[in-house]
Amino acid sequence: MRLTTLCYIEKDDKYLMLHRVKKEVDVNKDKWIGVGGGFEKDETPEECLLREVKEETGLILTKYAYRGLVTFISNEWETEYMHLFTATEYTGDIGSCDEGELVWVPKSEINKLNIWEGDKAFFQLLATTDRFFTLKLRYEGDKLVENEAVIY
Repeated sequence: MRLTTLCYIEKDDKYLMLHRVKKEVDVNKDKWIGVGGGFEKDETPEECLLREVKEETGLILTKYAYRGLVTFISNEWETEYMHLFTATEYTGDIGSCDEGELVWVPKSEINKLNIWEGDKAFFQLLATTDRFFTLKLRYEGDKLVENEAVIY
């Protein structure tokens, strides 16, 4: 089981997106995702979030919200529990990222990008509810075969 965080930083009705193009071996190769990554020993979700955002963007989050828990199940990859956050305030300047290119993308354009099919489900939830949610996404290869959400 893998524990991760993912954050969508918001500004001017845009999300800061990471186009994963720099690593040769990467399950997210050529995909557009938020910023985040795996937990280090004894980290809380918030500690992981803040560290990963700082490492990948150079930004220090000052206002963020824990929005949901996404469970990824696959016949090819280890099960992942992703703690999903959004952020609306930060300090610092965006730097370069060794995992890809950071781009502000209008929220209305997100679904036109090369994103995982399951990501569309949590983008829909982010857009339609302020309540905490859980989302179960099951993949067979790259194909999404199950999508089940619970809103609390």
